[in-house]
Amino acid sequence: MIYTVTMNPSIDCFMELSELVEGATNRASEQRMVPGGKGINVSRVLHRFDIGSILLGFTAGFTGAFLKEELTAEGLQAHFTDTPGMTRINMKLKTAKETEVNGPSPEISQDYVSELLRKLELADKDDLLVLSGSLPPSLPADTYRTIAEKTPLKTVVDTSGIPLQKALSARPYLIKPNIDELTALYGQESADTSGAVLLARKAVADGAKNVLVSRGAESALLVSADRVLEAAVPSGTIHSTVGAGDSMVAGFLAGLANGHPPEEAFRWSIAAGSATAFSESLCSKKLVEELLPSVSVNEYKEESV
Repeated sequence: MIYTVTMNPSIDCFMELSELVEGATNRASEQRMVPGGKGINVSRVLHRFDIGSILLGFTAGFTGAFLKEELTAEGLQAHFTDTPGMTRINMKLKTAKETEVNGPSPEISQDYVSELLRKLELADKDDLLVLSGSLPPSLPADTYRTIAEKTPLKTVVDTSGIPLQKALSARPYLIKPNIDELTALYGQESADTSGAVLLARKAVADGAKNVLVSRGAESALLVSADRVLEAAVPSGTIHSTVGAGDSMVAGFLAGLANGHPPEEAFRWSIAAGSATAFSESLCSKKLVEELLPSVSVNEYKEESV
């Protein structure tokens, strides 16, 4: 079983506008509201691959109730812990560009983290744990590391900044930074392919077993202690990048769940991330399968540096 943890979920409200005028009344042409949060997105994509997961994390208030109702209606196993406050609402405003306004998080105490850990005690040692997204400001930056160290589960971490830095010492099976998150992790402003490989290798040396690096339209990388794989992303029209990174994580896990080796799981990862970017919402299994033949994975050649 795969467990996904979303510590800071949201209701994502997507609105499309012809233009956004500051200080004026703007009217959207379209609106939709969906459960948001990186771990939630991973579970939703896994469900589209017919792979089950259990969703954990914290919900609060009527927005939290709506989130759980929507996920349950979708056929997902939402076992969130209720807390005081209100689950945040994030606005995604789409004009020629994407503008995001994220709401404040409810306060989460350590008692609720302890309850989360008690739920994870029910997991089998061969299960997999996905820790994704930002942490509520009320929790310490080492929360993901603490959770990973207190469970025997193989762990995937998809976060950024200090929480990612601290989680590395828990030796996660996989981390999935985008190139901006990877360069920021090591105090760099930017990096080309060879620079990204060097930084990913630093992350491996610091504890990660595998580092999956997304770089937008540039080739993606999968770096471990003994090999570096590179894959060009398929070409297509980008509709939204929201959830693309989460889809990469889900695609990788789906590949592993179907018995594929890491290099084939990497292909599934690229196809899933691209399929979401080419869609109005999260990817469909059909589009992922259509894109798979166009994704080739190759050993990274050091002499090309």
